[in-house]
Amino acid sequence: MNAVNARLRQEAPTPQSAEHAELHPELNRAHVRFIGLGKTYHGAQGPVAALQGIDLAIQRGEVFGIIGRSGAGKSSLIRTINRLEQPTSGRILIDQIDIGEFDENRLVELRRRIGMIFQHFNLMSAKTVWQNVELPLKVAGVPKEQRQRKVRELLELVGLQGKHKAYPAQLSGGQKQRVGIARALVHDPQVLLCDEATSALDPETTQSILGLLREINQRLGLTIVLITHEMAVIREVCDRVVVLEQGRVVEQGPVWEVFGNPQHEVSQTLLAPLQHAIPEELQSRLQVQPASADAATVLRLQFTGIEREEPDLAALFSALGGRVRLLHGGIERIQGHGLGQLLLAVSGSSWGAEELRQRAGNWAQRVEVLGYVV
Repeated sequence: MNAVNARLRQEAPTPQSAEHAELHPELNRAHVRFIGLGKTYHGAQGPVAALQGIDLAIQRGEVFGIIGRSGAGKSSLIRTINRLEQPTSGRILIDQIDIGEFDENRLVELRRRIGMIFQHFNLMSAKTVWQNVELPLKVAGVPKEQRQRKVRELLELVGLQGKHKAYPAQLSGGQKQRVGIARALVHDPQVLLCDEATSALDPETTQSILGLLREINQRLGLTIVLITHEMAVIREVCDRVVVLEQGRVVEQGPVWEVFGNPQHEVSQTLLAPLQHAIPEELQSRLQVQPASADAATVLRLQFTGIEREEPDLAALFSALGGRVRLLHGGIERIQGHGLGQLLLAVSGSSWGAEELRQRAGNWAQRVEVLGYVV
């Protein structure tokens, strides 16, 4: 542990009480913690509350996602961690230290322990890849030999060792972001902030950058705080997620839990593009009542991930009886949990619609009778 971190830890406040520590150990171990955080901007139209009463605990070494629609307060929240935004109310603790009263010297120390990567890369066009990564070390007065060793290690880590003489204009979007990641790691930070780091990238490049972030998280033990408006990004790389709306926390939890059983309307809306909606062609064929004796009952089975095992389709189909066809849907695995939904058409069964619904409930967390099709 370096001298700066040692001094900060020595100044750490003791837990409020033994009882508090016992009841909420996750709070006392949190790497980054927000307590009643608020941020108000004052504009021509009057005050605007960007953040209101934020209470969150981000654990050491996790990848923590912050998601919400535009204007939800994501950027304001993440920028309070390195005090690029000064909160209007509440507290921010890093390693149990309240950073709210830090002077400029201590803010410099803090920001060297917190790396940040941006949506639009923020590279200097007149400098090479090597020079862009080296610049923060030069500014900090790091000796040349140490700078060279560090830059070489980081370019190898992000897969750009062969591009050290290239200029930003000669790089793809993904390569530019890799330079930004290397630059953010020059001071061996404990926390890495990612501000919409993949929003300007195509899907294939996004996957490679998310894979790199996960690798960095695992190899270096970094705590990564990532903001995005894309649920696919959260699904790919995050351990836990919080959903913001109008500056407030409306939902939070492990990624599998929020994806499998979203409670708030905002979460459901953000997840909608990833879910298996009923195809229009099938929707147009659905009828409220069976039109004939051979009409099939259409069931929607939803799997929220509570049961870790994937559904036993053979046993399910046998329990429903008759002829069972899979119309639409699928199951995916997130953090070891099976999530998704299946649309089934059951015909020729001796069971009525309600009995079919109840029997399917032995395998799925939610079952709905959507109607009938011929």
